[in-house]
Amino acid sequence: MSSRRLPVYLVLDCSGSMSGDPIEAVNQGVKALVAELKSEPYALETAYLSVITFESTAQQVCPLTELMTFQPPHFSASGATSMGAALRLLSQCFDKEVQKASETQKGDWKPLVFLMTDGMPTDTWENAAKEIKQKKPANIIACAAGSGADEYLLKKITEIVVKLDNLQPDTLKHFFKWVSQSVKQTSQSVAQVMADNQPINLPPPPQGITIVP
Repeated sequence: MSSRRLPVYLVLDCSGSMSGDPIEAVNQGVKALVAELKSEPYALETAYLSVITFESTAQQVCPLTELMTFQPPHFSASGATSMGAALRLLSQCFDKEVQKASETQKGDWKPLVFLMTDGMPTDTWENAAKEIKQKKPANIIACAAGSGADEYLLKKITEIVVKLDNLQPDTLKHFFKWVSQSVKQTSQSVAQVMADNQPINLPPPPQGITIVP
């Protein structure tokens, strides 16, 4: 196994405020994302997917899985917004699943993380956020979905934050399509031998999604 993997983590808020149309759009969005990535040769070669959900607790519902065999989970919404727990779990998953470079092998590419939340954390999250921001174990794109989410709070986790105007199904679908384009673009640049610490090059976001300066 000498080929280097591109680990991709979807960290998704499944709290009660996402119930109804928004969580349905997340289900469809993740299905579409997986289908789209499976049609892209570079992504098939390098991308591995994992899904972490958080509500009153955080759980890794899909361990890091090769794209070809990945089956999208079914999402349902309930509970609070344990974002701190999700960040701590994400760090544990990096330690457990992402191959570090050694003398004999290069290890995996820097993971790509898409963290989406529609509200404010209901647990202690500051230390977990600070640690992730200092260590920079991954390229993290955080998404403040709708008016209940605070994009500036997400800046404490990562520099790259996008804001969704609303939680309408179309906007969420656009978001997941943009995520799949971002993964495709990264897997292509990795295939064309990207330097390890090069900043990622994201495609321009679609209508309804803005990059927070």
